[in-house]
Amino acid sequence: MASLFISTTTWDSKFTTYITLFVFLLSSSIFISTEAYDALDPNGNITIKWDIMSWTADGYVATVTLYNFQQYRHIEAPGWQLGWTWTKKEVIWNMVGGQATEQGDCSKFKGNIPHCCKKNPTVVDLLPGTSYNQQVANCCKGGVLSSWAQDPANAVGSFQISVGSSGTTNKTVRAPKNVTLKAPGPGYTCGRASIVKPSRFTTSDKRRVTQALSKKLNIICCWMLIYQGKSPHIASVVQGSNRNAITPLVQCTSHMCPIRVHWHVKVNYKEYWRVKVTITNFNYASNYSQWNLVVQHPNFENLTQIFSFKYKSLTPYASINDTGMLWGIKFYNDLLMQAGPKGNVQSELLFRKDKSTFSFEKGWAFPQRIYFNGDNCVMPPPDAYPMLPNAGSRKYISLLTLFITSILTFAFIYAFA
Repeated sequence: MASLFISTTTWDSKFTTYITLFVFLLSSSIFISTEAYDALDPNGNITIKWDIMSWTADGYVATVTLYNFQQYRHIEAPGWQLGWTWTKKEVIWNMVGGQATEQGDCSKFKGNIPHCCKKNPTVVDLLPGTSYNQQVANCCKGGVLSSWAQDPANAVGSFQISVGSSGTTNKTVRAPKNVTLKAPGPGYTCGRASIVKPSRFTTSDKRRVTQALSKKLNIICCWMLIYQGKSPHIASVVQGSNRNAITPLVQCTSHMCPIRVHWHVKVNYKEYWRVKVTITNFNYASNYSQWNLVVQHPNFENLTQIFSFKYKSLTPYASINDTGMLWGIKFYNDLLMQAGPKGNVQSELLFRKDKSTFSFEKGWAFPQRIYFNGDNCVMPPPDAYPMLPNAGSRKYISLLTLFITSILTFAFIYAFA
């Protein structure tokens, strides 16, 4: 489900311009897998920390923080939903920076009514613009979390929760179980809560350090790679309440995929080569804020310059530098608009040639793998890769050409002498 376009070759006195367009498409074909391991981000996860900050008459006040340690996967709108099951008969008296989606049955309480009485509450982040008295640090982003490599300052979310009927000591408090983390896409699988050392907090003037009153609960959630057999192309693009609904939201093309990536081998110099990357959005219903592109190519170790995109090297295999992450510049091209004249972003990359490895044969010039916003793009089959000459262009003048030119020159001089 990919296309390859090759146009004619043009010649210049200094270099050869190979206008070669290679297209990768964001796939809607899905495969069944239970893997949660990502080879390009082996340590990526979302860590949830549950810190008890103070004790109350019948429970405690805790700060719950979500850290998105994934290098290139972020949580988009409508944001994360965090759920769990109480071990005892706990209730949520109050929340700041977040809210439970349902109150549940609180009929047994008289006078002061809890915020939530459900055995298995679900909590969401508050929206931007929430009043200051309902905010805590790192809250109120609508559940949106940036990826760690792209924007670590906005890869953290938190809320404060006041829990009752839970016990008032470390021995009587029980950790929540069956923790779930839902987000747009396949979602996440979460492990059991583990008890670790309490968090330490530094004041803004960095002159004092405090710590939580109880040992901290750590919960690690990993991205869930679940793909399901072949499905209609458009179905994977729809993110409404009914995921099975097929609505024509994608621009009509031969591939019917929402995203197309052009890898354009543009110029072949003597010591360098240049690539133009264009990302096109064919989705009429969605734009992509804070988009990112992960590209695996062996020549990233020799990347010399990149224009109009930000870049970070990802080294999942320690010493092997063959994976790069690209994303837009804030307020310039960090928003990929809906399908239309403005629904694309582009940049150019300049690579230095390594004579021991560089080649245009057998598709070496093209990426081995591409992710858009963490989703794997469909790669063309090996026989679709074009083969190009390795060296920059040189002009060769034959002796016959020199002889004919000399004869014509002498004839011209003789005729007008």
